[in-house]
Amino acid sequence: MDAPLPYPTAHELDLVEDLHGRAVADPFRWLEDAADAATQAWSAAQDDLYARHLAGVRARLGGPLATSTLTDRLHTLLGAGFVGTPAWRGERAFFTRRTGGQEHAVVVVREPAGERVLIDPVVLDPAGTTTLDAWQPSKEGDLLAYQVSSGGTEESVLHVLDVATGELVDGPIDRARYSPVAWLPGGEELFYVRRLAPEGLPADEQQYHRRVWRHRVGTDAAEDVEVFGAGLDLTNYYGVSVSRDGRWLVVTASAGTAPRSDVWVADLTLHARDEPLTFVEVAVGWDADTSAWVGRDGRLYLHTTLDAPRGRIAVVDPTDPGVPHWRTLVAEDPEAVLEDLAVTDGGGVDTEPQRLVVGWRRHAVSEVTVHDPSTGAPLPGDAGRVPLPGLGSVSGLVTRPDGGPDVWFSYTDHTSVPAVHRFDAAAAATSLWAAAPGAVADLPDVRVQVIEVPSLDGTIVRAFVVARADALDDAGAPLAPAPTILYGYGGFQISLDPSYSATTLAWVEAGGVYVVANLRGGGEEGEDWHRAGMRAHKQHVFDDFHAVGDHLVGAGWTTPAQLACWGGSNGGLLVGAALTQRPDLFGAVVCSAPLLDMVRYQRFGLGVTWTEEYGDAGTPRELDWLLGYSPYQRAVTDLAAVRAGGERRAYPATLFTVFEGDTRVDPLHARKLAAALQAATARDVADAPVLVRRETGVGHGGRALSRTIGLTVEQLQFVADRTGLGVPGGEQSQVG
Repeated sequence: MDAPLPYPTAHELDLVEDLHGRAVADPFRWLEDAADAATQAWSAAQDDLYARHLAGVRARLGGPLATSTLTDRLHTLLGAGFVGTPAWRGERAFFTRRTGGQEHAVVVVREPAGERVLIDPVVLDPAGTTTLDAWQPSKEGDLLAYQVSSGGTEESVLHVLDVATGELVDGPIDRARYSPVAWLPGGEELFYVRRLAPEGLPADEQQYHRRVWRHRVGTDAAEDVEVFGAGLDLTNYYGVSVSRDGRWLVVTASAGTAPRSDVWVADLTLHARDEPLTFVEVAVGWDADTSAWVGRDGRLYLHTTLDAPRGRIAVVDPTDPGVPHWRTLVAEDPEAVLEDLAVTDGGGVDTEPQRLVVGWRRHAVSEVTVHDPSTGAPLPGDAGRVPLPGLGSVSGLVTRPDGGPDVWFSYTDHTSVPAVHRFDAAAAATSLWAAAPGAVADLPDVRVQVIEVPSLDGTIVRAFVVARADALDDAGAPLAPAPTILYGYGGFQISLDPSYSATTLAWVEAGGVYVVANLRGGGEEGEDWHRAGMRAHKQHVFDDFHAVGDHLVGAGWTTPAQLACWGGSNGGLLVGAALTQRPDLFGAVVCSAPLLDMVRYQRFGLGVTWTEEYGDAGTPRELDWLLGYSPYQRAVTDLAAVRAGGERRAYPATLFTVFEGDTRVDPLHARKLAAALQAATARDVADAPVLVRRETGVGHGGRALSRTIGLTVEQLQFVADRTGLGVPGGEQSQVG
């Protein structure tokens, strides 16, 4: 047996604040300061503890969970690479692609003369720490605007290159994080979003104050014309689009991540370049999320949740676009969520719509239907449905800007690498347009099924269960309990749809079960489902998660000692709540880039933009919501009880994975909860370790392939070791 490893010492402050009459203790606040010598010493000691524990894990694990075997298998499962849906510009098609051996996806242009790589992040930065954040070709396809950031910061810098020569013709333009780009015809100008210069702004507001700007390619960004945003909410995110003919500019705005947006439209033909634009309200002040664009037929199309929580499509004349004039074209479905719309026509000068192609999500599984463009009615029989390869997920629904009958979309499911398909709406025929550049050898024989579980209040929650076929009986029930990962998110209207996952397949192939829960707070069942898991109702998300976990145990899929929960970001909050509310239910926890101190979350990263999702700790009633479930505060309460002579808490083994370049969710959350758990736990490192894995040079979002695999290997090995998968004897490890 390995010698016990002591936890690093973390001193406890006697710090209790009065917040609206609530006494809130914060003994580990000093860990918020990453630059403080004490924090750095504590973090270095955590690094050493984790390295020593990892060495022990790797010495124990064998078979498919051995380091080299698992690394190779993940490389193989990811070996097919990836191909994205095309953005057509005349005869040029622009798309992303990653071959099996590439660290990052590249932007490719396909044209009559062949294919060329336009942007390769590894060429820009051989160290692999630069990521491609966004790209947008001009309307003619002669120029390409793209944004890159370094070190995981997501602080995008905008450039423009000449597609024919590959030479840079503009940039760098900084402060372009989360900036859409909308080109004007001719490629001489574009609209984009940029933050105001930090000079003169308070330090805690410098990452906000976005504006829409008009930029002439090749000129100094300091000469750009401010178009929109002054006087509006400082946390606003903006969307911009320009109609194909260059007449209409559409701007959307949403305060932070609020589930509502405002929309305006401006007629560019009525103003000279330097004149202020006159914006007309399309939908302003409504409690609904609306996106809008002007079609080739001149109509303004609206995808909205106004009076339709699952979504509807409306149309209106852009010269008189107010809500009273909207006409519903595709009505809300009572069960399916409306996801996307494509309009086909005859192409060229024939702009009269011929078909509406609509993407839906029914209980997280995609459907694509075909409708009459005048009435919105679905076409009868087989003509009204686009056949899909299976029960999976569709994204894209891309048409040519110059029109035509074709629609491109990407399809994936739990065992299918994403591939791009082309639907010819005139012929009602679907064909494969582009498969992934490689193939995956020897995919495991797995079965996917959907379970339905009543939550604490009776709400039915669904989950996808992925398991090896030989682990199930003829009815699909488990032959024996197995090490199981329960994954969830439950927030920001994000839907966990079926998708290809090397992590899932590697775990299941090794003998485990992988479960993805569709929790309230997500978007699987529309906006009402989202709002049932946000703000005052956030506890519903955790109740849903616990209900699925209890069902997995009760139905014989697993046992509490073999059940692990896993989540990142908002999903890190989910599993943080799970481990502090139901420590009895889980044997292991993987908590990645998490939110955990919900009393102070607004002060760091992009936290202030999330108050519409969680609540504002500055408001007494909303502070009570947050205190009701905040994992850090719950653990601090447990610790206070221990210090008062109470029993220590038997927390499950927990691995926090944090990224020092993360500018969305500060690693301080994981540091503070890790310290609290380590101080309050009744179990030592050998019995149920609480560990922190730090990584530098990466952030919350994209990363190089090798780094992705390295992280996944260590997370899977941690879970396998704690749940008994790949451990000799198949029992949970009891050594550290």
